[in-house]
Amino acid sequence: MKKSNTVTLVECAMMIALSTVLSMFKIYELPNGGAVTCASMVPLVLVSYRHGLKWGVGTAFAHSLLQMLLRFDAPPAKTFLAFALVVLLDYVLAFTVLGCAALFGRPFHNRAASVAVGSACAVFLRFLCSFFSGILIWGEYAPEGMPVWLYSLTYNGSYMLPELIITVLVSLVLIRALDRVGGNAPKAA
Repeated sequence: MKKSNTVTLVECAMMIALSTVLSMFKIYELPNGGAVTCASMVPLVLVSYRHGLKWGVGTAFAHSLLQMLLRFDAPPAKTFLAFALVVLLDYVLAFTVLGCAALFGRPFHNRAASVAVGSACAVFLRFLCSFFSGILIWGEYAPEGMPVWLYSLTYNGSYMLPELIITVLVSLVLIRALDRVGGNAPKAA
């Protein structure tokens, strides 16, 4: 392993740790899972922009496994397929898509626009994972008479929209700060 890969690997491990610690500081938490955190997705977005798609996805995937180990709740899954969907939609895919932020921002030549759009798209994909999980698995928690899709949309949107806003704003501030001090070595996604 080259020295630069070792440095990148250490930085990515630190970002996983930072993201995990930030996820423990909750602004508010919903009763059936989900919370607004103190910018816990930002470190994963930054890895994507600093080191490209490969490192971003790998780091976000490793983070997804750690989140599953630390926070896994037994879902109301009645079959193995339903259980597998919870693992994929609530953990593996939900967090791994955050590592794709730079890919979504790639068409934009303006750095701020790239970071804003890329991080927003990545968090929106995470929302979609939660939305589909809400429909397929967690729908039994919907109030009687409320369509499952509407329950999932409002429940997951109530914490993912603030998370999206926080992630975009904090990512913009940090990328601009990194650009100013010259500590940012952006890679192609």
